[in-house]
Amino acid sequence: MKSTHWFAIDRSHFSSISYAMLFVAGAIALSMAAICAAALYQSRLDTMKHAVETSRNVALLAENDVVRNLELYALSLQAVIDGLNDPEVMAASPHLREVALFDKAATASYLGSILVLDTEGNIAIDARKVKPGNVNFFGHDFFTVHRENSGKGLYVGDPYASPLHGGALSIPLSRRLSHADGSFAGIVLIDVQLEYFRKLFSGLSLGENGSLALIRKDGAMMMRQPFDAKVIGRNIRNASTFKRFTAEPEGSFSDISYLDGTHRLYYFKNLPSLPFIIMVAKAHSDIFTAWRQRALIIACLMGVLTAAFIGLSFAFVTQLKRRIRAESELALLARTDGLTGLNNRRRLDEMLDQEWHRARRNHSIFSLLFVDIDRFKVYNDTYGHQAGDDVIATIAKCIGDSIRRPGDIAARYGGEEFIVVLPDTSLEGASCIAENIRAAVSQLSIEHSGSEFGYITVSIGCAAWEPEHDADVASVIRSADEALYKAKTTGRNKVVVFTKTPTQRAADFRDTTQSHSQSLI
Repeated sequence: MKSTHWFAIDRSHFSSISYAMLFVAGAIALSMAAICAAALYQSRLDTMKHAVETSRNVALLAENDVVRNLELYALSLQAVIDGLNDPEVMAASPHLREVALFDKAATASYLGSILVLDTEGNIAIDARKVKPGNVNFFGHDFFTVHRENSGKGLYVGDPYASPLHGGALSIPLSRRLSHADGSFAGIVLIDVQLEYFRKLFSGLSLGENGSLALIRKDGAMMMRQPFDAKVIGRNIRNASTFKRFTAEPEGSFSDISYLDGTHRLYYFKNLPSLPFIIMVAKAHSDIFTAWRQRALIIACLMGVLTAAFIGLSFAFVTQLKRRIRAESELALLARTDGLTGLNNRRRLDEMLDQEWHRARRNHSIFSLLFVDIDRFKVYNDTYGHQAGDDVIATIAKCIGDSIRRPGDIAARYGGEEFIVVLPDTSLEGASCIAENIRAAVSQLSIEHSGSEFGYITVSIGCAAWEPEHDADVASVIRSADEALYKAKTTGRNKVVVFTKTPTQRAADFRDTTQSHSQSLI
């Protein structure tokens, strides 16, 4: 196992921790944003609720004023009818008759004269003139309705340019007059100038783009603020908004205006005693102006806080990463040989002890290779220490490249000596690996004039730890060292295997270089 493997595992572990920390930071940031969004959404609902309440109050103010005055005017009309049907009133002098027929309501602001029309639509009696004017109302809707419907009570006609007010737009209120036999005897009429409603509505707070309307229950627009003469009298019964006005006595909803395309919150109320609907509409742009400003400020602050939190999280992770990397590098340096990149002697002792305990626990074996560079002192003296270091690093790479299993361990034992630990490997397998290392070094053909071969070579001692023969890990190191010594004293550039036989000591060593060379051929 190469010495960088531990560092790679540590980096992988740190990456997992980093991603987890960033995920948690992101989750916290999202939670903060979600809480902020929920609070803003609730604030929006509260703003809408407040707008509905405000619209209801505005509608109530308008309703009270309109109902009070129109009911007063309706009573005045009924009083005229009652007086006209009273023989004593009709027999009185013109002055007393006028006092009895027309109360002071007839002189109210924005109110036209009370008129009594005959069956032909001509003015029979004018509350403000002794001699009635020469004006005919025969073709108007309010006259036709009463003439053709005997049971019609108070009727609110379409807005029209009243001839009694110089053509000013007015709303006619009328009641039918009947003879004793029920036949049509004319109507009693009073005009209410639209200026009254206009002044009333303009005094109510609607917002810059809000509107307030008085609509007859058949869809006729009687008055609208902001005022537009082209809208007055228009029938909106086909509008989606009006259909909702008539669906229930009162309520609120949001929709697009049929008249100007503005998105508004509508509050409406059907007046129970009059044929009118009062509608208050506040534009969403007005309702949510303050909320949008507040939401923008909060969102910006939240964005800054979230960005700062995430930034601090990244900074913390980066700092932690640097610290762990530094600690990992220090730990790696403590376990790694600086020249070769292999495990150092300290790390070898730790891993060899772990492998020995594992082998004892599992009753398994492991093999050990003791590698030494032949005539290295002579090479150093001849080519210099820098060249010697280069040779050590090159041979270390050959050793590292020759072991491929994750559990295999390569370490620099000291100077020009290396040890390779091969878990769960027999002597035969270990000798094959040793021969591969020896051959790989020879094939480098690094010049060495002080060697009998003319190039750099290595000698390798090979031994195996077996639970039934060896007491501790030191015994296998001694055996491999003895095998290495045998390789050195019998010609170098070879692999010698230490074998344990109960017979003669001379047979404890086996030179495998020859047999491996033949098998490679």
